[in-house]
Amino acid sequence: MVKKPVTIGPLHFSKKGDAAAFLKAMLHKYDVGDKVSTGDAEVLLAALALHPNATAKMGLGITHFSVRSANFGSKCFWVNRVDGSSEKFSYKACIRG
Repeated sequence: MVKKPVTIGPLHFSKKGDAAAFLKAMLHKYDVGDKVSTGDAEVLLAALALHPNATAKMGLGITHFSVRSANFGSKCFWVNRVDGSSEKFSYKACIRG
């Protein structure tokens, strides 16, 4: 299998697996209910821009990112929008392309 490099904002990874590991580690350094730090939010914004449904996920604008529960007790990133709505997103979908 050919390695496919991935760029997320200022970060460059030689293969998708490295990018996924980086984002997974970021997710797991937060507890459920935490707001993501400004520095990590910049990376997540760049990652979300790569998501196949990026425009819909971003909506009218983003106030912040957080970590909340997903299905079956797992946790995931959530995008919190300026209109008060929020939606979960998969970091894996952001780097699948």
